[in-house]
Amino acid sequence: MRLLLVEDDTMIGEVVLELLRSEHFAVDWVRDGEMADTALRSQRYDLVLLDLGLPRRDGLDVLRALRARKDGTPVLIVTARDAVQERITGLDAGADDYVLKPYDLQELLARIRALVRRAQGRADPVLEIHGLRLNPVTREVTRRREGAAADEAVPLSAREWAVLEVLMARPGVVFSRAQIEEKLYAWKDDVSSNAVEVYIH
Repeated sequence: MRLLLVEDDTMIGEVVLELLRSEHFAVDWVRDGEMADTALRSQRYDLVLLDLGLPRRDGLDVLRALRARKDGTPVLIVTARDAVQERITGLDAGADDYVLKPYDLQELLARIRALVRRAQGRADPVLEIHGLRLNPVTREVTRRREGAAADEAVPLSAREWAVLEVLMARPGVVFSRAQIEEKLYAWKDDVSSNAVEVYIH
């Protein structure tokens, strides 16, 4: 799953970036509103974490431009602007959720999972297809075998898990290699030519 982090504070950005990568998200990080708008025009994201007080272009302006293009990418505003009217303005401008700094990192992850799940049209956090269950909260995959007393754990590497999540989130949809790579890798990640084939295998 690929996220765009829009945060100009280096210390906060580094902490959030490390957290998201530890949860196996592919993350692109930009530090001003102009770069955010450029990224959103050139790349598809599963979710945007958007600060409002940004250099060169305000976060609300970036959000309004995104919605004016009829782009439905989920947007989670993450800001220190705590006035009630600021929150109302952000939500009415098209944000899907609004979190105030400082925030709890685990709550941030839960809100990200909830927004992505909602964007995929799911209420249940666990993905299940033909006895194969993927739990984004615990990062576990289990398989139910016929006649077995309990589910069997399926050990996967971080990238294998990420590929499976992409495929299970949209069952029946055929993805190209490039589409899967877009979900798995951020700008700075090194991608070998046959990486997706290896993970699928």
